[in-house]
Amino acid sequence: MKRITFYLDFVSPYAWLAFERLPEALQGLSYSVAYQPVLLGALLQQHANPGPAGIAPKRDWTYRHVTWLGHAQGTPLQMPARHPFNPLPLLRTALACSDDGHINRFVAGTVLRHVWQGGHDALDPARLADLATQLADQLRPGEAAASDGPKALLRANTEAAQAAGVFGVPAFEVDGKLFWGLDGLPMLRAYLDGDAWFDGPGWEAVSQLPSGLPGKV
Repeated sequence: MKRITFYLDFVSPYAWLAFERLPEALQGLSYSVAYQPVLLGALLQQHANPGPAGIAPKRDWTYRHVTWLGHAQGTPLQMPARHPFNPLPLLRTALACSDDGHINRFVAGTVLRHVWQGGHDALDPARLADLATQLADQLRPGEAAASDGPKALLRANTEAAQAAGVFGVPAFEVDGKLFWGLDGLPMLRAYLDGDAWFDGPGWEAVSQLPSGLPGKV
């Protein structure tokens, strides 16, 4: 059985789409998933990447694209009332349900649906209180979103993701290999299914390709 680390931030619509798509994409394979919340903004900042929302035409395209993708794959997705937003309250709420930085599928799905279904404000105080109630049975004793434990777990998760080369979400790590994005799921499946391509030079060779950008090698 392969163990997959699923890096996600609840602010990402692609993380929601991949979360819903994953069981079907990997159907019939033997695997387990560790859902690891990370702060996407820190991953983007590390590479001076403004993200799709930082480029006005790309922002419009991204929102159209994810809305259509939800329609196409049968996943309910409505853009929240404001986006992007600060995901820290949601990340810390989820990690208040964790001992080791990983959350279970119930917690991940509950928070993702809070954001991506209904078109509401993800940070509305009344809705955040309702979310906490939904997760009450999952909370670790003495923990809450504002306590030190979830903050430390989020920091450690994000630093570990950066060290592993994660540059965006959703990302999936297995056997030291990273697969990025909703459209990376078929490639992830091929690897888990024993595709011979992964035994050849293709995976490593690309990192040796010289860059044509000024100042890069």
